[in-house]
Order: sequence, then C-alpha cells, then structure tokens
Amino acid sequence: MILITHERLELEALTAQARGPSNGAVVTFLGTTRDRTEGRRVLYLEYEAYGPMVDNKLQEILGEIRERWGITDAVVAHRIGRLEVGEVSLVVAVAAPHRKEAFAACTYIVDRIKETVPIWKKEVFEDGHVWVGSEEAGVTTSDSGPDAGSG
Repeated sequence: MILITHERLELEALTAQARGPSNGAVVTFLGTTRDRTEGRRVLYLEYEAYGPMVDNKLQEILGEIRERWGITDAVVAHRIGRLEVGEVSLVVAVAAPHRKEAFAACTYIVDRIKETVPIWKKEVFEDGHVWVGSEEAGVTTSDSGPDAGSG
C-alpha cells in the first residue's frame, strides 16, 4: 500500500495494513521531524512531491522487495505539506515471516526512498531555509527550491 497525503499519518492503522497471519515479524520505521539540523534550530518542515512519479517510484521499490525477499506485505506512507517538530512524515511498515528479512526490506525501502523518490523537504530555520531532496532528482541542497536541481 502506498499513501501520499496532507493528513496526519495514523501509525497503528498503517502498520496494521502490513500485518498478516503468515507474518511473524512487523518492522516499522517512523521518519520524525527533529528540532535541530547541523546545529541549527528547525522551526518546521515543508514537504513537496511530484505526484505521479512518486507513486511510480514507490511501486518500483515495493516490486524490488517482492523480488529480492518475496515480501508482499508492506506499507509506505508519506505526509506532504507543513509539519511541525515532532510530527511523523514517513511511515514504512514491512511484515515478513521472519525478522531478518523484515528489517532488511524496511531499511532498503527507506534508503531507496531517499535515493530515488521525488519528494523534497524544506527545512525552515530562524535565519532562513534549505531544500533537501532525492539524489536522483538532482536536488540535494539548495536555497532556491525544488526546481533548482539540474535534473
């Protein structure tokens, strides 16, 4: 299951979507808005996503874990818009018969999201802001927004 939303992420409901009777392990990752980045106080974050491409890339990633580990029970939910410190922006829940595969697949999904999915994060500080995005999208750090990439 894939969910991209402006709404608050319901952690228990999303995790429950991955669970199943043949799974002995459910691993959940929560990406949470922290209050500091590189010594600077974060006021809030804003996330933007390139809609249709986000869904396609996330489907690819879920296909990769299906092929590599045989895992079909996984949930990826990403919140977009403004998030305050402490709020959850990303939920990845992976269920598998055994913990080793569930942990490996969860880590893989989070890493691949960071590498390939066109979601950009604007960190807002007291003295300015910085955009952070997927490496494939060509935006790693810029003060001029997600369109500043060379991509």
